[in-house]
Amino acid sequence: MLRFIKSLNRNQKKYILLLVDLLLIPISLIFALGVQTEPLTPVQTLQLVLPVLPYMLALGAGLAIGLGVSQIQLNAYEGRALFKTIVLSVYLAGAMAGLCWLFRVDLAPGLFVLFAFSFFLFSAASRVVLFQIVTAIYRREIPRRRVLIYGAGTTGTQLATALRSHEEIDPVAFVDDNTALQGVLIAGLPVYTPANIESIVTEKRISRVLVAIPSLSQPKQSQIARRLQKMGLEVQSLPSFAQLIGEEPLVEKLTPVKPAQFLGRAPVSTSLGADSDSYAGRVVLISGAGGSIGSEVARQVLTCRPAKLLLYELNELALYNIEMELRPFAADANVEIVPVLGSVTDPRQVRQVLTPNSVEVVIHAAAYKHVPLVEANPLSGLANNVLGTRTLARESAAAGVERFILISSDKAVRPTSVMGASKRLAELAVQDLAARSDRTVFTMVRFGNVLGSSGSVVPLFQEQISRGGPVTVTDPGVKRYFMTVREAVHLVLRAGAMAEGGEVFVLDMGEEISILQLARQVIESSGYTVRDEDAPEGDIEIEFTGLRPGEKLYEELTLSRDRLTTAHPKIFCARENSLSEIEVAAALRGLREAIAAGNSEAALEVVKRWIEGPDSPSARRHG
Repeated sequence: MLRFIKSLNRNQKKYILLLVDLLLIPISLIFALGVQTEPLTPVQTLQLVLPVLPYMLALGAGLAIGLGVSQIQLNAYEGRALFKTIVLSVYLAGAMAGLCWLFRVDLAPGLFVLFAFSFFLFSAASRVVLFQIVTAIYRREIPRRRVLIYGAGTTGTQLATALRSHEEIDPVAFVDDNTALQGVLIAGLPVYTPANIESIVTEKRISRVLVAIPSLSQPKQSQIARRLQKMGLEVQSLPSFAQLIGEEPLVEKLTPVKPAQFLGRAPVSTSLGADSDSYAGRVVLISGAGGSIGSEVARQVLTCRPAKLLLYELNELALYNIEMELRPFAADANVEIVPVLGSVTDPRQVRQVLTPNSVEVVIHAAAYKHVPLVEANPLSGLANNVLGTRTLARESAAAGVERFILISSDKAVRPTSVMGASKRLAELAVQDLAARSDRTVFTMVRFGNVLGSSGSVVPLFQEQISRGGPVTVTDPGVKRYFMTVREAVHLVLRAGAMAEGGEVFVLDMGEEISILQLARQVIESSGYTVRDEDAPEGDIEIEFTGLRPGEKLYEELTLSRDRLTTAHPKIFCARENSLSEIEVAAALRGLREAIAAGNSEAALEVVKRWIEGPDSPSARRHG
């Protein structure tokens, strides 16, 4: 039967409904005659009007087609369709009265009224019956997905009504938090409390839940969805009608929050002033130029109008993006941009870049800096951060580069992670070259976390908020130093300009900021509230995940408390000892051998010997 119904085209279905209406004309007439108190019997009266019937059927067909009643689909028979049926019924009654007058058939006027009412009743009822028959056939022969609608408001009610005619979806019930709606029938479906969802799902064999509360905030909708998904249910959310017609975005977008908003202090002025002379008219190479730090270095150096700017980057897409961004500005400033795709761990390529281009200033920002990733991949981290730094620094000295600036990290101070240890070893390698170099000024600039950079907590928090939370914080006591990428890079360039050789510059990053407090600020700045014990109805929950391997509760900027002031109030010079040339050579040799052998344990032993243990040479020097 289902195959036959599906084989019918639109016109065939229209003619079937037209035939039904034509059959209902004599049926309605017989019904009207049967309930009338006429002196003649219904059969005798029917014989009188029999000559009229052919004309009535012809007029009925024309009127039904003209009004479009037979073209209305069964699943759309409501409202306007009923009105058209009423109009058709009135026209048919009028046509019957006119034909009876022409054929001199004397009938009571009330019969025509009763005929119109009977035809309307039978026609509407026939549509309902046909729809139920067709629906029953589909339900029997096509498996339907049983769904639960979360939300019995206006949107949920309209959704249930629309789904009743769907071939493959069967709305079973509502759940709603509103206690006034629980226990009643809405759109023919019962409304239950959300607390009983698990039993409702089992009892009614539900496999999907449709969340129909578009007025609810995105985080709360996400919380509902996660709770339902844990029950093994498929969950879908319905957008609001304002979103469907384009008055609201279908996906809520967070307004970007300016990183400086979370510093809790006034941002540093970013005017280089006279220090820009150290970069103006010179050939400057920036390693890691496609990263968050390196790209900002490139932008600020470009404002100094160097003669040539070399962008050294391992990631092809990152290099392409920064080159495309800077090229228009470089053209206006008459600065030559040279993109270099490669790794600083390759000495031959480094030489081929430095010497032919007569590089005068190198700013080394290339590094693997994500603590958990480097912890999981120690050989790659150590090779890139330590040997890559050593290669670029040594080749810079050989090529006669005037100034080499290493961008380091506060994680290099008494490191507990491979990433921090790699940065400390890189510092020691540069300090060693600084002690033996007559032509190249080697210096290091150490600072903490950069707001908004790749891997920074603020973008992570914003992404988690956009998914509805929770926002993850490792530990309630974690604190970090923060700067915006713009002011950090500005101070790096200022420090590099004032360097004389071998200094470890430390940036004044203000007071440490609680990561928990920062998470709260980001949530509230995004227009949401924090959900906790004091505010159980809040939007976003903060979840504590525990410190990751190699992560500290607090960071330090110097190995000792001795910090010398400089010409800039935000830049200090740390007084720190270094390893001897022989010790650095031994450390690097051991590291190269371990990396070449692919031996992570041996590489970590080298790190532990020279960086971490209380009996290490570096520790004895600081003691």
